Amino acid sequence: MTDRIKLLPEHVANQIAAGEVVQRPASVVKELLENAVDAGAQRVQLVIRDGGKTLVQVVDDGCGMSPADALLSFRRHATSKISEAADLFRLHTKGFRGEALASIAAIAQVEMQTRTGEAELATRIRIAGDTVQSNESAVAPEGTSISVKNLFFNIPARRNFLKSGKVEFRHVLDEFQRVALAHPGVAFTMTHNDSEVHQLPASNLRQRIGHLFGSRMNTRLVPVREETQLAAIDGFVCKPEFAKKSRGEQFFFVNDRYIRSAYLHHAIMAAFEGLLKPDTYPGYFLYLQVPADAIDINIHPTKTEVKFEDEQSLYAILRSAVKHSLGQFNISPVLDFERDPNLETPYAYERKQAALPGVSVDRTFNPFAGDSTARGASRAGKKTSAAGWEVLYEGLDEEVVEEATRQDWTIESEGGNPSLFRGDTAPAPDQAGIFQVGRKYLLTRIKSGLLLIDQHRAHQRVLYEKLLRNTTQQEPATQALLFPLKIEFSPAEWHVLNAIKEALRGMGFGFGRMGDHSAEITGLPVLMAESDAESILDGVIADWQRHEGGEHFSQSDRIAKALSRSLAVKPGTALEQQAQLALVNDLFGCKEPGLSPGGKPVYVTLPMEELEKKLS
Repeated sequence: MTDRIKLLPEHVANQIAAGEVVQRPASVVKELLENAVDAGAQRVQLVIRDGGKTLVQVVDDGCGMSPADALLSFRRHATSKISEAADLFRLHTKGFRGEALASIAAIAQVEMQTRTGEAELATRIRIAGDTVQSNESAVAPEGTSISVKNLFFNIPARRNFLKSGKVEFRHVLDEFQRVALAHPGVAFTMTHNDSEVHQLPASNLRQRIGHLFGSRMNTRLVPVREETQLAAIDGFVCKPEFAKKSRGEQFFFVNDRYIRSAYLHHAIMAAFEGLLKPDTYPGYFLYLQVPADAIDINIHPTKTEVKFEDEQSLYAILRSAVKHSLGQFNISPVLDFERDPNLETPYAYERKQAALPGVSVDRTFNPFAGDSTARGASRAGKKTSAAGWEVLYEGLDEEVVEEATRQDWTIESEGGNPSLFRGDTAPAPDQAGIFQVGRKYLLTRIKSGLLLIDQHRAHQRVLYEKLLRNTTQQEPATQALLFPLKIEFSPAEWHVLNAIKEALRGMGFGFGRMGDHSAEITGLPVLMAESDAESILDGVIADWQRHEGGEHFSQSDRIAKALSRSLAVKPGTALEQQAQLALVNDLFGCKEPGLSPGGKPVYVTLPMEELEKKLS
């Protein structure tokens, strides 16, 4: 019997190990940026091409490495921060020159240039597929430059699973933002396809958030600060009125390392209880400092999921700290029995001086002069003005006069147009029987029974087809703004806006001057309120970023779906009888009235047979 178990060749083992660390270009960016920070760099530059699939280059001014360390850093299990197993539970760094470099070199073409402050010449090493191709001296500034080219060049199957350059760029941008937020004291620069995306100077946390997500964030932040024996909490939460429908701007950092924690997220949501609109999520940038031995960061290969020693206490502290900050800055309602709001000075008048009232006297006024004649003239005037009103209707038929003098002007015919509807699922010709159920559904009668319509999904379908029709016919219904709106965006949102700007024009948006990460909105779709323009645009951009991989849909189709979700009447909205009738008519005038843009059913039928069974 032949032996079946054998040791894998070293290069195959390295490629398998690389799959645990390097999943896409963003994984390379994360490892190289964290290595640069651990090297003590004050300035870090990131250069990528084609979303990182072609090139990922990180240049820093850190301490550099000696020739021996540079070569050894590409060996498996080589590191500078662990000497024994117990060190795994008291980590203070992210990984200095090692660990990930061996995995990256196994599936890419890597070139490293590094020089310490004491050395006169730098070391240049080229490695491709875990094979050292050259090791020589070179002239380079102090620090380290690592270029990773053609990721997965020797594993075509893995390379085929990579997404498009736009999708991979989005993942790279997420990793860059996380590292930049964790280290606001380090200057970062990011360039994609020779276009500068970010230039972040060394600053404090609040300024770093503004540089990454736009200056408008500065007015939305509420500081959070709490220090206990278990943990120190610092950072910001966004005000409830700026909560979004996406979870984009939510960041937890523990000991300057980005993490994901559904448990801690629930603590934030509990602190915002009663302050958020339905289906919205607050933004937060929270930093926790805990003892190194009270946290385990090695339960996941990417180290984004951690385990705390006392999660329940940390949950209570975090929830209390956020709730206290919201109350302290008058964001959430509070009870103060010693405070009388009637005695408070309005803010607009707080520093104004009291104006003395002026007194004016009409010295010629005599209340006894011409009293009777004046009153008589007044009565005569009233009678004269009221008399002769029938003259207005002279020459009109008696039926017209009778109709014009009726007081009940609100009664209109509710008869529908039967030609709008086809088939048994269309409402009956007498449209008087439309009722709203629970401010969410519309109930009407059909030939075979009853029809129950979801008003939110129905309005989505109507808006979706209307927006697509306007785009196809190139006749968007636009309402021009008297005063253009100037909206600022983060660099990531700005790139998305430029990509979908023409599709938005086809939906009815008008754009004026496009500045540095800001846009001037000169027109809006007819159904959109000016006060909702910024939040709806944010929602469209966030929806685009979430579903960026869905390339089988056109830009117009995806934007029409996002806009229809934002503009559709919300569940819980009371509709008048005329609005109910108009919505039903518009729905059954659509090409596909039975499905919402998201593919969910719009209505269900309740046949008479089924109703009779339930009542039998």
